[in-house]
Amino acid sequence: MAGPARPTVTELVELAVKHDLAELEVEQGGARIRVVRERGVVGAPAPRAEGAPPTAMPAPATVEPMLAAHLVKVEAPMVGTFYRASSPEAAPYVQEGDVVKDGQVLCIIEAMKLMNEIEAKVAGRIARVLVDNGQPVEFGQALFLIDPKA
Repeated sequence: MAGPARPTVTELVELAVKHDLAELEVEQGGARIRVVRERGVVGAPAPRAEGAPPTAMPAPATVEPMLAAHLVKVEAPMVGTFYRASSPEAAPYVQEGDVVKDGQVLCIIEAMKLMNEIEAKVAGRIARVLVDNGQPVEFGQALFLIDPKA
């Protein structure tokens, strides 16, 4: 007897768009697929009447291959604006590939005119910077991926 059919990436993207999901992750038979829809504005989408067509095209869905499970996510502890450096003229605190120490400053999030330093939770190598400089971020949004094994 065969198990349930694996959903295709296209089916998962369509499901995420249909139900206006920000993120969808499916794991089956050792394979894991994660669909993340990027949103241009911080906050929830405007409500619409049941069955009414959307007034604008939904945010494009992006599919990222599932990253190694050992990577550590550094998440935004607040809503604000993400900055990679202390000033526009300064070099970024970290780049992809940099080795960081536990507690090292990775970026700044500006919230209500206060600059909040965001620190590494673990020592390791910066595997990915997930946010562009000057972009708004939401509470809990992933900012960096750190490889603690590096």
